[in-house]
Amino acid sequence: MRARPMTLAILAVLLLSAPAIYAVPISFFAVLSGAAEVTPNSSPGTGTALVMWDDVAHTLQVDATFGGLLAPNTAAHIHCCTAVPLTGPAGVATVTPTFTGFPSGTTSGTYSHLFDLTLTSSFNPVFVTANGGTAAGAEAALILGMLDRKSYFNIHSEMFGGGEIRGFLVPVPEPASLLLLGSGLAAAGLRLRRRHP
Repeated sequence: MRARPMTLAILAVLLLSAPAIYAVPISFFAVLSGAAEVTPNSSPGTGTALVMWDDVAHTLQVDATFGGLLAPNTAAHIHCCTAVPLTGPAGVATVTPTFTGFPSGTTSGTYSHLFDLTLTSSFNPVFVTANGGTAAGAEAALILGMLDRKSYFNIHSEMFGGGEIRGFLVPVPEPASLLLLGSGLAAAGLRLRRRHP
């Protein structure tokens, strides 16, 4: 019977902290390489991308770094959504022909930009049309694709028009989510321990 007040206290803490957890932006990370392209290539180019979605502000922070491309880049964007997670091709989801302000015409560089997802101009018009014709529909489809690991960050170059380096965006566990999971496991462990002395 003593386990019940402890369990109720832990559940109350978890429930009270839940709204704050959902306000935390969701992060996605990708490691970019030529080997990860739809048609793998031997480019020595590498890169990383960190994409953070804020579901309250409806923004997408895109940060990337890349280097070693065999030819100057011509475009960079996020493609979505593949038929199967972590493999295959997809159309461009974000602004075309390239990210706003991306350092085009270079073989290396860094990039950082905050996109307002309430604007259809943050997306490829074809992607908007395919997802209800609104920015909200495009945002929902893109985020679902990212959560399902069906979207990728791609950098195209003069030598590789279909993409020189790419990487699938995968969700990064947030500290608050890990705390919630850990608290739940601790509560379950305490309950089991009290049942089986």
